[in-house]
Amino acid sequence: MKTVIIVQARMTSTRLPGKVLKTVMGKPLLEYLIERLRRVKLADEIVIATTTNTTDQPILELCRRLKVPVYRGSELDVLARYHGAAEFYQADAVVRVTSDCPVIDPGVIDQVISFFLNNWPNYDYVSNRLEASYPRGMDTEIFSYKSLNEAFLEAQEEAEREHVTPFMYWHSERYKLGNVAYLTDESCHRWTVDTQEDFELIRRILESLYPDKPHFTLEDILNLLQQKLEWLKINAHVKQKVVDRKG
Repeated sequence: MKTVIIVQARMTSTRLPGKVLKTVMGKPLLEYLIERLRRVKLADEIVIATTTNTTDQPILELCRRLKVPVYRGSELDVLARYHGAAEFYQADAVVRVTSDCPVIDPGVIDQVISFFLNNWPNYDYVSNRLEASYPRGMDTEIFSYKSLNEAFLEAQEEAEREHVTPFMYWHSERYKLGNVAYLTDESCHRWTVDTQEDFELIRRILESLYPDKPHFTLEDILNLLQQKLEWLKINAHVKQKVVDRKG
């Protein structure tokens, strides 16, 4: 089973435009993410799925420099973009990671992939967000190409097209869903970049951990924040966008 990590990335994010290429210590956030994804043991390929917009040319140039495969598709129909990337790179299983998670732990991704592969074909879709326990920013989903293809052909709602996987987890009567949980509930933490405050926290985490331990883990971040409790206030007020189902 060919397992491909597909990362959606664009420059025109609404709350913090250009966030994926904002730099910390001279390196773009997307480069940190790619670096970490390359340490995922159970994935066969990494693909950056960006748009056909000219504004996303800098993403293309970064990927060329880092020698990372790229797929370009619709800006708003992200489901079609994922489907096109999965088809082009002949994925049997697709791992969905978003570009706003630059400190994601490769070990977490491997746990989710492992659960899916070890239990195949008992699950069509597995994630660590169906029941939240991991910090936001460790979000990982994996699903079969078959499920993605069905969603691509059948999904009608705007949210289903924009967010890729709601068609699957909103149809639990049709798809077999699995959840991977963390040892303790750490879902109060927010390590994703959607606002300037989010970026400020991620900047501090990277500047504190990366120079001495570039392969830092989820647990390293938790330990750091235990020593820097005041940092938790930086983005505590930021609300995650909710994917709403019509009707």
